Amino acid sequence: MHTDTTALSSKPRFEILDGFRGVAAMIVVAFHLFETYSAGPCHQILNHGYLAVDFFFLLSGFVIGYAYDDRWNRMSRWDFYKRRLIRLQPMVILGTLIGAFWYYFGDAPAFQYVMQTPWWKVLLITVLGCLMIPTPPSMDIRGWQEINSLNGAAWSLMWEYVANILYAVVIRRFNKIALTVTVALSALLTIDICCNIDAFGLLATRPEAAYTVIGGFGLSPSQIYIGIARLLFPFFCGLLLYRLGLRIRIPRRGFLWCSLLLALLLCIPHIGGDTPNMADGLYNAVTILLLFPIIVLAGAGSPLEGKRTVAACKFLGAISYPLYITHYPMIYVQMNWAARHPDAPLGTHIWVAVSIFVAAIAVAYACLKVYDLPVRQWLSDRFLHKK
Repeated sequence: MHTDTTALSSKPRFEILDGFRGVAAMIVVAFHLFETYSAGPCHQILNHGYLAVDFFFLLSGFVIGYAYDDRWNRMSRWDFYKRRLIRLQPMVILGTLIGAFWYYFGDAPAFQYVMQTPWWKVLLITVLGCLMIPTPPSMDIRGWQEINSLNGAAWSLMWEYVANILYAVVIRRFNKIALTVTVALSALLTIDICCNIDAFGLLATRPEAAYTVIGGFGLSPSQIYIGIARLLFPFFCGLLLYRLGLRIRIPRRGFLWCSLLLALLLCIPHIGGDTPNMADGLYNAVTILLLFPIIVLAGAGSPLEGKRTVAACKFLGAISYPLYITHYPMIYVQMNWAARHPDAPLGTHIWVAVSIFVAAIAVAYACLKVYDLPVRQWLSDRFLHKK
C-alpha cells in the first residue's frame, strides 16, 4: 500500500536534548584526545567519556518514540527505513571517506597494518564502510579489529541501525508492559557487564576493561555481546520514558544544570584505585540505569530559556552527529604524531591536541553546512515527498 509521506511533517524538536547530544559529542572528542596519552581505561583523564555512547542511545530511543510512534498508521516500514537512512547514512559515508583520506597519515606503532596494506584493500574497506557493512577481524587493516578500520566511531551507528530495525519490526508494537519487561531484562545485561558477572562466559578476554561497558566495536563474540548489551537497555529505555510521559521540570537553567551533571558523569575519575574493580562497575551501572534517564527526563521537561541558550542548543544539536562521526580519523593522526614525538615539550602536545579539537569542530560544521544538510534535503525531496 502506498503511503503518502508528504503528510509526515517534522515535529518540534526537544532542543535541550539536542544540546545534551552536542555536549556529549564535545566530551567524546576530548576523551579520545586524552586517550592517546592514557595507560589504560583506569588511567584515562576524562575517565568515563565512553559512556557518552550509552547516553546517545538513550537519547535516540526517546527521540525515535517521539518522532515515529504516532505515525505508523500513515507510514510503512520502508518509509521509516528511508527516513533513518537519509538522516544517518550521508555522514556515515563522509566519515568513512575522511578516514580513507587520512589512513596512511595514521601510521602509528599501535597500527601495525597501515603501511602493509595496499591501496586496493583500503579502497575495498572504504566501499564496505560506506555501505555500513562491518568487517571481520580477518579484514582488519589497522590492527585494532574495528568494525570500520577507517573510522572507529562508526561502530555505534551500526548498532543504531540494529535498534531502528528492531523498533520497526517488533518493538513498536509492544505495549507499555511488554516494553517495560524488555527494558528490565536488558538492564540485567548491563549489570552483567558492569559487575563483571560474566553470565555467558564472554567477558574474560578483556581484563583491562573489566567492570566497564567499553566495547561493541568489533565482531568477536565478546564485542558483539557488549554491543548488544550497550544498545538494548538505553535505546529502549529512552523509548519507554517517552511512552510513559514522565518529565522532570527544572524551572530555571535546566539545560545548564543538566549539562554540568552530564559532563561530571562523563569526566569523573576512575573509582576504586588503579585496577578494574566493582566500585567503578557499580558507577557505570548506576549512571546508565538511573542517572542518564534522569537527565533525559529533566531535559524533556524543562523550559528552554534565553536567546543564547536556545542558540547554543541549536548549534550543539546540529553539530553533534557530524562531529561524532568525523572526528576519529583525526584522532588516529594525533596518535601517530604523539607516538613519533614522545619527547616533544608538553606545550607542543597540548597545542596539537587543542588544534585537532578545534579542527574537528570546524570540519564537522563545514560538513554539516556544505554536505549533510544539502544532501539530506535533496534525498528527502527525491525519495520522501510525493511528486
